[in-house]
Amino acid sequence: MARQFDIPQFYRSPIIGTIKSARTAADPRKRDLTPSVVDFGPVNFKIARNFGFCYGVENAVEIAYRTLEAHPDRRHFMLSEMIHNSHVNDDLRRRGMLFLRSTMGEELIPLSTLKPDDVVVIPAFGTTLELKAQLEELGVDVHVYDTTCPFVTKVWRRSEQIGRKNYTVIVHGKRYHEESQATFSHAQQHAPVVVVRDTDEAHDLAALIKGKRDRSFFFERFADRYSKGFDPDRDLKRIGVVNQTTMLVTETQAVTDILRAAINERYGSGDHFIDTSDTLCYATHENQEAARALVHSPLDLALVIGGYNSSNTSQIVTLCKEAVTAYFISGAEEILSPLQIRHFDYEAQKLVYTENWLPEVHPVSIALTAGASCPDMLLDEVICRIVSFFPGARSVEEALGPYAEAIAA
Repeated sequence: MARQFDIPQFYRSPIIGTIKSARTAADPRKRDLTPSVVDFGPVNFKIARNFGFCYGVENAVEIAYRTLEAHPDRRHFMLSEMIHNSHVNDDLRRRGMLFLRSTMGEELIPLSTLKPDDVVVIPAFGTTLELKAQLEELGVDVHVYDTTCPFVTKVWRRSEQIGRKNYTVIVHGKRYHEESQATFSHAQQHAPVVVVRDTDEAHDLAALIKGKRDRSFFFERFADRYSKGFDPDRDLKRIGVVNQTTMLVTETQAVTDILRAAINERYGSGDHFIDTSDTLCYATHENQEAARALVHSPLDLALVIGGYNSSNTSQIVTLCKEAVTAYFISGAEEILSPLQIRHFDYEAQKLVYTENWLPEVHPVSIALTAGASCPDMLLDEVICRIVSFFPGARSVEEALGPYAEAIAA
């Protein structure tokens, strides 16, 4: 049986909780990716089979809240945002949690002010070995309150393994995302490391591997993204690819295929490339596959809910936009009216407003999904907000009837 985490009740939801329970009872192995349909009459919602809090996030949330309750007499700090969801982080702040750094690494509270009896919680993304060493020098315990996702630590272990076999570690990720910074820090203890953001950069690295670009190109193109002492002539002969767990799984595979093909072209299909596909996060893969299935059904639009600095949520938005008009929102507060929605443009990194976002057709069919750090209750609030625009819509109890009956059966 899967472990059950003690998540605060206010993060749980009557609507989504009922749907998830019914789907799990009918399909415990999650083989059926068909969206769940909740029909309110003039509006219906098609809800992705998989989304929301994953194992690593639930573990982090449980530890953070349990720590606050267990040590009310001590100061509590987070290294940075525990997960990329403003609702969760803001609630922790209200309960007394202080944040030492921003997600971009900006110091908010000097480490020098910490005392040995302070509680410092390491977020789900993990942290660098360098920062851990600083905390240990201050006498702070860096082990008891470590919420690093086990799938992130799996990437670190795999990086160490391939490094010890004399392979270079290629990290598919965003260089200054907290998780990639942590992976870079751990991997460089055992191997040369370079971070590749996307397939364009993978093609450029492939050109270097094949000898079609020189070392000066490498140092210019990948500035700030390689480990100390990296030598492209020496260190691109034997490689393995690991990933930031929140990246698009298909893109990680594409990056891997590009680099493997370059290695095979230059050196043949011997032992110059090591398979590391076992580092992919199952939750990221499940959520992305469910999003693909979701948007390939008849829809008028899609809403993707999550933190605006959430990498895994942005990947789901990208997937949805390939098939349907999709809006990236943090919660129901962004749905200003039936005529106007405020949403995040991830590419431009800014909030924008769209008029007449809700089509004047009946019934309106809306796809709904969320990132791995999004509490289910935020989807409940979005559903209720939109249903309120339709006088005469079915009640929640009536719309959920088929799912409640499935659970009862």
